[in-house]
Amino acid sequence: MNGATSSPPPGRTIDIELGGQEVITVELDSLDPNPDDLLEVLKEGQCKVWIWTRLAAEYWRRGLLDAAEKIAKTALQALQDTDSSGSVSPVFSFLATLQIAMAAKAPKLILTDAVHDRMVAERTREDYYKEGTMYFNSGERVAAEYGESHMMLSSLTRGILQLSSGQWDDAARTFDSVLSDKPTNVVALLGKAKIAYARRQYTQSLKLFQRVLQLNPTCLPDPRIGIGLCLWAMDHKAKAKAAWQRSVEVNPGEWSAHLLLGLEALNASKNEGQSEEERREEFLTGTRLIERAFNANQRNSAAANALCELFLQKGQTKMALKLAERTIQFADVKGILCDGYIRAGRVTHREGLLQDATSHFTKAKDARKDSVLATIGLAQVQLKNDETAGAIHTLDTFLQTAQNPKSVELMAMLASIRATPRPGMSDKDKVEEKARARDLFDRVCKSIGAGTDGLAQLNGQTQNLTPSARKLGEDAEMFIEIAKLYQDESIERMERAYKQALQNSEASGKIEPRLVNNLGALQHLEGHFDEARAMYETALTHAASLDQSTAEAMSTSILYNLARVYEDQAEVTKAKEAYDKLLMRHPEYADAKLRQAQMLAEMNQYNDAHELIKQALASQPNNLNLRAFYTHFLVQSNQAKYAKDFVFVTLRDHDKYDVYSLCAAGWLQYHQARENRDGSPEGIKDRRRGFQRSAEFYEKALQLDSLCAVAAQGLAIVVAEDALGNLGGALGPPAPDENAKRLKNSREALDIFAKVRESINDGSVYANMGHCHYARDEFDKAIESYETASKRFYHNKNVSALLCLCRAWYAKANKDQSFSSMTMALQYAQKALHLHPFDKAILYNIAMIQQKAAELLMSVPPAKRSLKDLQKAIEQAGHAQKLFASLAADKSPLVPYNRDLADQRRKYGESMLRRCEDHLATQKQWEADAQAKIEAARQRRQEEKERQDAAERARLEELRKQAEKLAEERRIAREQAQEWTREVRRMESDEEKEKAAKKAKRGKRTEHVSGDEGVEGEPKPKKRKGKLKKSADSGAENEDEALFSGEDEDQKPKKRTKKRAVRDDDEDEPAVAAPRKKQYKSKETISDSDEEMS
Repeated sequence: MNGATSSPPPGRTIDIELGGQEVITVELDSLDPNPDDLLEVLKEGQCKVWIWTRLAAEYWRRGLLDAAEKIAKTALQALQDTDSSGSVSPVFSFLATLQIAMAAKAPKLILTDAVHDRMVAERTREDYYKEGTMYFNSGERVAAEYGESHMMLSSLTRGILQLSSGQWDDAARTFDSVLSDKPTNVVALLGKAKIAYARRQYTQSLKLFQRVLQLNPTCLPDPRIGIGLCLWAMDHKAKAKAAWQRSVEVNPGEWSAHLLLGLEALNASKNEGQSEEERREEFLTGTRLIERAFNANQRNSAAANALCELFLQKGQTKMALKLAERTIQFADVKGILCDGYIRAGRVTHREGLLQDATSHFTKAKDARKDSVLATIGLAQVQLKNDETAGAIHTLDTFLQTAQNPKSVELMAMLASIRATPRPGMSDKDKVEEKARARDLFDRVCKSIGAGTDGLAQLNGQTQNLTPSARKLGEDAEMFIEIAKLYQDESIERMERAYKQALQNSEASGKIEPRLVNNLGALQHLEGHFDEARAMYETALTHAASLDQSTAEAMSTSILYNLARVYEDQAEVTKAKEAYDKLLMRHPEYADAKLRQAQMLAEMNQYNDAHELIKQALASQPNNLNLRAFYTHFLVQSNQAKYAKDFVFVTLRDHDKYDVYSLCAAGWLQYHQARENRDGSPEGIKDRRRGFQRSAEFYEKALQLDSLCAVAAQGLAIVVAEDALGNLGGALGPPAPDENAKRLKNSREALDIFAKVRESINDGSVYANMGHCHYARDEFDKAIESYETASKRFYHNKNVSALLCLCRAWYAKANKDQSFSSMTMALQYAQKALHLHPFDKAILYNIAMIQQKAAELLMSVPPAKRSLKDLQKAIEQAGHAQKLFASLAADKSPLVPYNRDLADQRRKYGESMLRRCEDHLATQKQWEADAQAKIEAARQRRQEEKERQDAAERARLEELRKQAEKLAEERRIAREQAQEWTREVRRMESDEEKEKAAKKAKRGKRTEHVSGDEGVEGEPKPKKRKGKLKKSADSGAENEDEALFSGEDEDQKPKKRTKKRAVRDDDEDEPAVAAPRKKQYKSKETISDSDEEMS
């Protein structure tokens, strides 16, 4: 060992002297597992300390830790007996290190309630650490007492103890002190590498492990294990695997590399990018390697943890629980400890041991507060124990903790729990819980890449999701649950959720017919009948492929929906065939009979329809929906008295709290009281009592269902018409304050109708709002409400809505004195007559509107009417005369108008038509005068325009002449400038000829000089050309300046800076020479680069 007083001799034998003469040789490779005989020899020979520690270390190397400990303890006693206490420090260090090695194989904690892996008789790891610390301290005291120096061995032992007990900072300082003395100490380097890895300093840790490998390639523990772990953490998985494979080659008996390679193979088996065969092969390889690692070291928590999961997947719960207990007892990191408790909880949960499962999952959460699996497991057990509130608290607390991961699986579970109503919840609590569930599901969809505004398909975010999160996005049931949550909130979002669920169902290869049926129903409700029909037919096809019992129930509902869409598409024959087929399978199917009855009623076959409804009532007399339909049928067939009696029977004998029946009773009472025209005191009393009872029925319905919009609308009508006030009293003239009361009541009713509109998507609400606006003389708003009701809900086929529009436009026309509004009123009345051609009341209204239109135009001044409109109104008035005459002469016993009044209108029309010629003449004269004035004004405007155009043409002509004159002057100036330039150039040419002649004369005087001397010694002539050119340019500029400025030509020019001459495009030559650029001398020789450029 490092730090021994003397080095052991080389070789695999040790010689022990006995009495100075006898020597016993101990073969280290063939030691007896029982060291008792060897101990006697060592005592007798009074061996030195290095022999004791060498033999103890050899036993340790062979795995005989108890024998090694016995030798070391005997050495302590023997050395102390021979007065060699000062040399026992290495023995104490050996014992301390031995305790650390024994602690590695000891349980971290002992489960007192373990079922299969009981270890209550063993010592814990903490006990070994304490004993090792005691030995180390004893050795330190001995060394200090006797002055022996074993600093290296002591420091390493101290560092290992500190590292084992988790004192990373102290251990790092200890190892640094060792490395400062000996930088190549592999033990200290390994300790530093382990600390750096624990601190997630993977780059530093990798360098340290690589340094150890360089110093000692055969070092144990193998640094290649650490190298692979660092590379794996740094996402270099292929290199990590290569390091572990090399470790297996070098040390095939070590279990660590086998375990890590097995875990890597299991992870690779989960790669969906591989084929099924490749994944299966990886799984089998991983399983074999993990089993080999566990067999090599059955007290390793990581191997036990991995094997436990394998046995759980196989369903071998007994072995899985034993391995989970082994994991818990030997885990030295919180992650593995948490996994052990989770797997133990899963086993006990499967076995139905809920109390034990709760304990295990709770301990798992204590080990790691941020464990998602432990939280989900605990919540599942709480749900199993009917502790729903506890499960919600567990999940919600986890999600609200900022440090915990935001698990989409956990959010989906919490949302599903909140979406399910619990016993004892109030309606308010249910609404709040559903809102929370929707919010959680929205967060889940955003996390998995299926946002609430795009539930139809998952986007590319799924590539970054865990496999469980991806499976959650592929789960059709979750989106079905989302669709149910939005059933009462948003049809659009519910439809998107169902579409996503259907897409997931199709992706799994198993299409759910109920999903297709639900989507068809949504399309049906939105009026997309063709799409709904196709979906219903598809759903029927898929339902037929299921087993008989399931297919029958599904196909019945789907066939009924298909018959409804046939009915809405006006394919009566197909609808009747579908209903007959349903009734053939299920003769007591009441809904099918009701739809057949409704079809018969629409064809005016009320007796046949009545018979079908009676058959349905005979088989299901307590069906409230059926009774509600019968009430509606009686009202539609104008049997109000029978309907009232039937509703009262329903409330008395079946359900006095039926909201529909209460609303129907309120409507029937109100209708009966409103139609009561008896003016006697008794009749007035009955009328008032009817209105009061109607209001009581509506109020009771609202007490039972505060969101009942029908009851609220009924009360709003009572308020708007003041049914409990003037309308409920005598039918005499209105009271003085009737107008103010009418305005107040209609305002209050409008507020109610506005709220009802949010709940009832029906034209009656808009019609009632139109009545209120009409009562307030707000005719434009009334027309808007009536048109919404008529177009959106009744498709302009409802006579009542058309007549309301006619009345509103008529009132607006009288108020605004507008012939166009009166025309609109006439058009709506004619549309109503087209739908009911035999309604004489509508004919009377048409005649009245036509006569009123002519009267209106005759009453307005000519400026507010046109001859064309007047002629049209007079023509319509003539048609009204014929209608009034025929209506007055009608001999029918009952007519919906007053014949005398019709005759009076005819007579009034005759007198009005006699004035028509005067009005026509006046209108013609007025329009002729107005037209003459318009023509005169137009002529004056035309003359003024012509005068302005002539002035503009003259101005443009003057400008053109000025431009031509200026252009001519500029041309002459350019020609003069060019002439001056040519003159200057001729002068320069003459000067150059004179200089050349002078130069020739000087050359004759120097002709006796040698050639070389003449070239080199010839004086260079001064360059005066530039000066001449400059002066010439300046002269030209000065002359130009004098020309354009008007100054005298012989005036001395001022000194000015040189400017760049501007050349016109049409110049043949430049007016001014360009300035000279800086010149450079050329080289005497041409370089290679110059040749290449050329």
